[in-house]
Amino acid sequence: MKQTKANAIDKALLILASFLPYNKEMGTVEVSHKLGLNKATASRILQTLTKHGFLTQNRETKKFGIGNTVLQLARAANQSVKADLIPIAKPFIDALREELKETVTLEVRSGKSIFMGYIAEGPQLLALAGNIGERVPAHAAAGAKAIVAFSSSKLRSELLGDELKRFTKNTLTDHDAFAREVDKIRKEGIAFDLEEVIEGTYAIAAPVFNHEVEPVAAVIVAAPRQRIMLRSNSRMAKALRETAKKISVCLHYAEPMRETRKKA
Repeated sequence: MKQTKANAIDKALLILASFLPYNKEMGTVEVSHKLGLNKATASRILQTLTKHGFLTQNRETKKFGIGNTVLQLARAANQSVKADLIPIAKPFIDALREELKETVTLEVRSGKSIFMGYIAEGPQLLALAGNIGERVPAHAAAGAKAIVAFSSSKLRSELLGDELKRFTKNTLTDHDAFAREVDKIRKEGIAFDLEEVIEGTYAIAAPVFNHEVEPVAAVIVAAPRQRIMLRSNSRMAKALRETAKKISVCLHYAEPMRETRKKA
């Protein structure tokens, strides 16, 4: 009896997962063939999932698609992730601090602003782009630049605003120059702050993505300039990317599927 229930649950979950990632409508026969299920079994499970709102059935085509219950579950998960972002990231930030023996921080986007979310201080006191809860400059702080670079063009404009304020002689204040910086960040997956906020402090950052492939935060390593290597493939950069990726996975991020080119 227990085995039968387990099998039924497995099949129901496989049917739900078969609509990923694009929620393409499918009929009973298509689902049956795709998963290798008996047509009658597939039909029974599809109807049960539809009854409880996990699927919906098109009245005209009779095909099925993801239902409102699944969407509500997704919204609940999204709200939980938003609320728990900093607690989720904290152990990873602390672990990176222990690995590198440097100050590691988390900058987080909230609406049209980016603020300092968490600081794991290294053995040496260091002046940072901001204290916890304070806004950081979107065009100068390393984490903010990583977030801005991978945001949509509309959000990028909203985060930057019209004026790029100067903090040091190294701050980028020209929009065209910053656009070139964005291209470089997107290519390398790493952003640098070369004394652009505070003289004497360098920083390197990698973006954190959510399940919608949106940059919602960034992990940053900050140190005196002589201890930050300006290479996107340095040991520090690799450890930073790995930490950002681990946090992203906890936020249900999945790397976008790349289309394979057909051979001529």
